[in-house]
Amino acid sequence: MSDNLPPPPPEQPQPSPWAPPATPPGKQQRTGLIVSLAVGGGLVVAGALVALVYSLLDSVSDSIALPPARSDAPYSDPYGEEPYDEQPYGEDPMEGEPVEEEPEPVASGPAAERDVTITKCARDSLIGWQHADLTIVNGSRSPAGYVVFVEFLDAKGAVLTDGIATTDDLAPGASVKVKAQGVGEVPTGTTCRVKQVTRDPM
Repeated sequence: MSDNLPPPPPEQPQPSPWAPPATPPGKQQRTGLIVSLAVGGGLVVAGALVALVYSLLDSVSDSIALPPARSDAPYSDPYGEEPYDEQPYGEDPMEGEPVEEEPEPVASGPAAERDVTITKCARDSLIGWQHADLTIVNGSRSPAGYVVFVEFLDAKGAVLTDGIATTDDLAPGASVKVKAQGVGEVPTGTTCRVKQVTRDPM
């Protein structure tokens, strides 16, 4: 009987437990399609980035371009001022132009002193200080201010002390009463004298 037995079947190779599972044929085709799409998308993105960088560099180069060449037109003053005319040496730039002169103060003199009158010269009995009461009449033809300097003299004519009286904006022909106060005690019999009158036209 043993001679009639069929031969044993050939041994089938056993798959290794460490080998990856076999991939079906349809899945291999899809994997290749995915790889192709990924490569194509990467190329498209790379091209878009290159175009973006080129446009940025182009705009930057335009912004830092050299300034335009200077114009040959004459320089114009931004403030609209007239150009300065140089005057020849030795000539007065103000010559020939009308100059409005300001009125100068009138110094002491007969005309101004005639406007001031001493109406009273008295000594204070309590403190012994002398004062002079004055009346000022503006004898000029315009309003004026006055400064009157008064001296206080002893019996021999020596100056013991002095005082000042002032008034402002006195109209022509108008009068005002003011007082010039001396400083310091003086003896009885002290007299008063107008030393100087300044009249300033207003």
